[in-house]
Amino acid sequence: MKLENTKLLSLPDAVAAREAFRASGKRVVLTNGVFDLLHPGHRHSLAAARAQGDTLFVAINSDASVRAIKGPTRPIQNEAERARALAALAEVDGVVIFHEPRLTREIRALRPDVYCKAGDYTPEKLNPEERQALEEVGAEIKFVPFLPGHSTTALIEKMKAAGKL
Repeated sequence: MKLENTKLLSLPDAVAAREAFRASGKRVVLTNGVFDLLHPGHRHSLAAARAQGDTLFVAINSDASVRAIKGPTRPIQNEAERARALAALAEVDGVVIFHEPRLTREIRALRPDVYCKAGDYTPEKLNPEERQALEEVGAEIKFVPFLPGHSTTALIEKMKAAGKL
């Protein structure tokens, strides 16, 4: 089932798009995250991830999984709003919302050529289950430069301090 924007994809539709990209010889990159309030750090990481291949899929945490990870006050924006914001970016070719605590199912289904995380991650910080799935599908794991001073948590704190949240 495709959502409103053609870049907002169900997992089966993302797999079909991935197969079309693969058939045309394109290198597919996958990244993931919450992407609660899109900021320059996100844009920097997404551009760097896209530069690792020809097409970029972004998997975002569902609202329930964000609450489980970040606590009851998050996300600030719901999953549909976050997905639409990412889908509006030129460097993003597809957005998938995932509902499980881990991205393992999506990794195995999408079989990316490259998996990217921002440079604040290290191989040791990757979830072992997700890392195993990446190894199974033969994905190259890349850590793209992190833009210091930009995080959603810091942005929320600035907004609170300014009385805007």
